[in-house]
Amino acid sequence: MTQTTEATTAVEESGTSKKRRPRRSRKMSLHRAWFVAAVTFVTIIGAAAFRSLPGLLIDPLNQEYGWSRGTIGAAVSINLALYGLTAPFAAALMDRFGIRRVVAVALTVIALGSGLTVWMTAAWQLLLCWGLLVGLGSGSMALAFAATVTNRWFTERRGLVTGILTAASASGQLIFLPVLSWIVETHNWRPAAVTVALAALAVVPFVWLLLRDHPADVGLKPYGAKEFVPKPAPVPGAARRAVTVLLSAVRTGPFWLLAGTFAICGASTNGLIQTHFVPAAHDHGMPITAAASLLAVIGVFDVVGTVASGWFTDRFDARRLLAVYYALRGISLLFLPMLLAPSVHPPMIFFIVFYGLDWVATVPPTMALCREQYGEDSAIVFGWVLASHQVGAAVVAFLGGVARDVFGSYDVVWYASGALCAAAALMALVIRRRPAAGAVAVA
Repeated sequence: MTQTTEATTAVEESGTSKKRRPRRSRKMSLHRAWFVAAVTFVTIIGAAAFRSLPGLLIDPLNQEYGWSRGTIGAAVSINLALYGLTAPFAAALMDRFGIRRVVAVALTVIALGSGLTVWMTAAWQLLLCWGLLVGLGSGSMALAFAATVTNRWFTERRGLVTGILTAASASGQLIFLPVLSWIVETHNWRPAAVTVALAALAVVPFVWLLLRDHPADVGLKPYGAKEFVPKPAPVPGAARRAVTVLLSAVRTGPFWLLAGTFAICGASTNGLIQTHFVPAAHDHGMPITAAASLLAVIGVFDVVGTVASGWFTDRFDARRLLAVYYALRGISLLFLPMLLAPSVHPPMIFFIVFYGLDWVATVPPTMALCREQYGEDSAIVFGWVLASHQVGAAVVAFLGGVARDVFGSYDVVWYASGALCAAAALMALVIRRRPAAGAVAVA
């Protein structure tokens, strides 16, 4: 009877301990996943610094060295292209070597590239430092970084975390653009380049000390997971799979339509507005700080536009949404030459708010169409579609500078980009609907 009583007591104590564990975990500090997300957020904000600076360098470099805007635009072009082309392989690098190592090395490369520009004396050095080094570093921290952290550390709240990390880029743009433009206008461009380098280096200790590749590294379950998830072994063949999926996707019509529309998206945002809006506004007498502040406001409204677009994508045909987005963007670009002036007027503010809402609104429907067409391989396919986005941005970043050199203004660039957006609207409508189940065969 004593044994029975002791056994019963043991069972009760065991049951009590099982019941108390969740309560103890609730009283403890936040799950480490949130600290990892915070470090990722800060890192992406820092990344916005070196994405914000190129557009501010065009006029100062042109005045100091006499380099053409086409030459300076070529450096920005290489930067944007590598940012996109590196992205499909970034996740493979993280699977092979770990998130912490890849991000720490990427930040160091960015700091090196930005810092070395202070001593450059020839245009090829700009292409090497800002184009190659900063492009490779920033590309290693593209969307793959946020997606990898979210997938590994979170089982619940993935949508919330993805939205927060996506908003980090816009928040960083809002923080750094006015600051960097003030530095450029007040102290010349070199202190701004040093600021970017220091911002990248400042994040490295936080990444190395606080970021971990997987919850299993610290003996934790992913946030919201009911069972412990062991750390997967390194995947050396991930890069090969990315290329294999690309070779399969290029044989299908929808891939070229999606890649084409997204290339025009990049051309009309990162390549056009982000790179050339500030110098174009300065051509019309607007102070650099005022133009940069307007560009920063776009970063505020693109968060709202992206969230709203995701809500619309769940309820409406993604193809028609893309057509509407590109058509409205093209119309707005046709009016932009008439809005540029020495001071900021209400019509310009309306354009900035509208363009901000439409800036990355194309992402949710594009991702939805990738899922519909390519099933389980949709994430990799979207990585390559994203690469086309950056290639389109790179082409217009270069050609926009050349057009300014040849014609003496950016007007032809705005009109040509408006026409491209109209073509993108038509391309989106041409994409044929296809059941997701049938798309798996593409893999």
